[in-house]
Amino acid sequence: MQVVREQIMRALTLKPNSLDQFKSRLQSLSYTEILKIRQSERMNQEDFQSRPILELREKIQPEIMELIKQQRLNRLCDGTCFRKISSRRRQDKFWYCRLSPNHKVLHYGDLEESPQGEVPHDSLQDKLPVADIKAVITGKDCPHMKEKGALKQNKEVLELAFSVLYESDEYLNFIAPDKHEYCVWTDGLNALLGKEMTSDYTKSDMDTLLSMEMKLRLLDLENIQIPEAPPPIPKEPSNYDFVYDCN
Repeated sequence: MQVVREQIMRALTLKPNSLDQFKSRLQSLSYTEILKIRQSERMNQEDFQSRPILELREKIQPEIMELIKQQRLNRLCDGTCFRKISSRRRQDKFWYCRLSPNHKVLHYGDLEESPQGEVPHDSLQDKLPVADIKAVITGKDCPHMKEKGALKQNKEVLELAFSVLYESDEYLNFIAPDKHEYCVWTDGLNALLGKEMTSDYTKSDMDTLLSMEMKLRLLDLENIQIPEAPPPIPKEPSNYDFVYDCN
């Protein structure tokens, strides 16, 4: 009876001009649709700010942050090709950097051309122990953005610049190929140093994953028939480029 009442009330809120419009609206408001509307509204009501819900959010957040952290570190282990940019002009020279699988060493080295895939650790000549990293510096505070003429000429890449400080005054300077890689690397390096990941990318991932997890845990299964047999396994995708190896 409550569902029927709600169907009628929701149909009337649109102020139908005829009985046919009213009937049409009632037909679109099926039982399943009413449940979906209730779920959506419940996620946006003040009840979502109740103490039990807030406690659930606080419990879930560390789990999700750890998941994001592992994804960032896995991406660093895959490595990235960076373009070398001089203070005078752009040069078609590249270098590659990747994190070792045990998360203890950054391997990097120059390349003759942009690689078609990952570059093996043993082909990268230089190493930087993670234990020697003192800080991660970004933007205009990076030493390669302070060089004479560099800041003005490379203004478009200022937001993609970051540096790793090691020893007392030694730097490993980066300019990310895009904003996504910038967020991945600054997040990953900060995670290695035990610091907070604060990029816009992390905030977006946290909001998306937390919202999905909350909706799943608060999903109303009342009157929903759960099949006894599992659903069929879908076909494998054409590639697995979206998956990161956790090993």
